[in-house]
Amino acid sequence: MKVHILDDWFDTLKTLPCFAKLDGHEVTVWTDHVEEVGQLAPRLKDADAVVLFRERTAVTRELLEQLPNLKLISQRGVFPHVDVQACTDNNVLLCSKLPKGGAANYAASELTWGLILAAMRQIPQQMQSLKAGEWQMGVGKSLRGRTLGLYGYGRIGQAVADVGKAFGMKVQWWGSDEGRARAKAAGEVVPESREAFFASSDVVSLHLRLVPETRGIITSSDFKAMRSDAVLVNTSRAGLIESGALLNALNANEIEMAAVDVFDTEPLTDASDELLSHPRLIGTPHIGFVTQDEFNKQFGDAFDQINAFATSEPINMINPEVWKQ
Repeated sequence: MKVHILDDWFDTLKTLPCFAKLDGHEVTVWTDHVEEVGQLAPRLKDADAVVLFRERTAVTRELLEQLPNLKLISQRGVFPHVDVQACTDNNVLLCSKLPKGGAANYAASELTWGLILAAMRQIPQQMQSLKAGEWQMGVGKSLRGRTLGLYGYGRIGQAVADVGKAFGMKVQWWGSDEGRARAKAAGEVVPESREAFFASSDVVSLHLRLVPETRGIITSSDFKAMRSDAVLVNTSRAGLIESGALLNALNANEIEMAAVDVFDTEPLTDASDELLSHPRLIGTPHIGFVTQDEFNKQFGDAFDQINAFATSEPINMINPEVWKQ
């Protein structure tokens, strides 16, 4: 099969053990990012299968209608960036393995802690001061005894909580009615109100999927409820926060620091962007899942789906009606 892989920006996948699963296929790897359908469709016109790199490229009806040779889209995880109905209408099978059971994305939880530590101990600023020959530049904060507020009672949040407890932090939760109920049933601390959750947390870390119901779920009112010396951490999705609310909170000194791995526009390459360049923002370029280990696991699954399709035994079908036809 002619297999095209999109958005492998650092040409990493060829270096992973899982890439050998594509032996026998004609593979093209694209290492830049193209959004315009007028540019993307000609690239993929001969593709039998496309492998998506997480949510970096949207698969729209307009694109699919210009790819008559396409038979399969293979990826891993949720797929809000894929028009599933358009896939079905154009006889394109979507295969995506969804994590089940207790498997958390530990790479994302590890980066969350990197950002928390960076913000609380002023690590980027202290490094910059040291390299400038100025030695120390301020005084950070200890974690032990402080309160970690986790919004979203899922696998990643629970992995973050385990580390917080190991640091001696008090851990508390907020989220949906169902999520709060599960947290309470597990013996976890859930404040009496949303306002109390934000007001009593030294660090608030977001661990939610971005779906229509969660878009903009963190509002200006939530920031106003937070302590002025608190930190907001987001390694999930920028769209969870009401548009402009984080920047406004920083400018109004409603929170002390933000540490984020996700932005409204990605890739964000404008160094003058008002949020990115804010002196009290620590940012990383959406690397929560970007480790060799995580890539090998995720793309191993995506490549298994390619091979299963090639042998007429497709797996992890999202729109199986296409295969039945």
